[in-house]
Amino acid sequence: MDSDLAKLAAELEHLLKLRSIPFGMKLCERREDMEAVPRIRRPKAIHTMDQIVGQTARLGFTLGVTADDLVGAQCRSVVGLGSAKDAEWASGRHMAGVWYATIEDARAHQAAMACVADGQYEALVVSPLAAGRIVPQIALFYATPGAMMYFINGLQWSGYRRFDWSVVGESSCADSWGRALKTGKPSLSIPCFAERRYGGVLDDEMLMALPPAMLEQAVAGMHALAGNGLRYPFAQYGIQQDVRAGMEVSYPGK
Repeated sequence: MDSDLAKLAAELEHLLKLRSIPFGMKLCERREDMEAVPRIRRPKAIHTMDQIVGQTARLGFTLGVTADDLVGAQCRSVVGLGSAKDAEWASGRHMAGVWYATIEDARAHQAAMACVADGQYEALVVSPLAAGRIVPQIALFYATPGAMMYFINGLQWSGYRRFDWSVVGESSCADSWGRALKTGKPSLSIPCFAERRYGGVLDDEMLMALPPAMLEQAVAGMHALAGNGLRYPFAQYGIQQDVRAGMEVSYPGK
């Protein structure tokens, strides 16, 4: 499984021209399970989950965290560490007047977030897929919108399904790793202010989170598309050209 994930990570980087490292997340029921991961690093300061993810995606670190390592209930709540989802958190009071006009708006936002249930896990590990140090529950990667569309095309090559994503707004980590950890479904998000300010996410990047087994399906689909001449990055054709010659390349004889 570890060598398969490392190979799939390399394929992803090649096919999508990724600028950062594909990585995985694993929730641990006991702190000791996190501490037993080979070459685990522990934070030396208080961080957001966005920073933890950024250190893995940008620097290649394998990091383990508990609730005490994360700043406030908002970060802890998405991954279900500690007992974060109390009445104060649910009220949204900390976001009213900052991100939302009223306390009612802020409360509705909190209720809309996809979060792992409290009480089951004591720790979480984030690690590059290529490192092979964990068997992740979800795999994640950052990519441009064009690369994400191509990846989704690969997922839809065989066993087609329509995908519907969520946009909760600020705290959009709930749309990516929160939703994927909770539901086991592919989850695409537009990273929020906090992810970009604290997690180093670039302005043109989106985030995909999904079960690791689905990476193989997407990679196989992208190889099939490439065999049909449909590759990323997409070659520009020209907005004033006669389209028929270009269409003939993609749909020969049709």
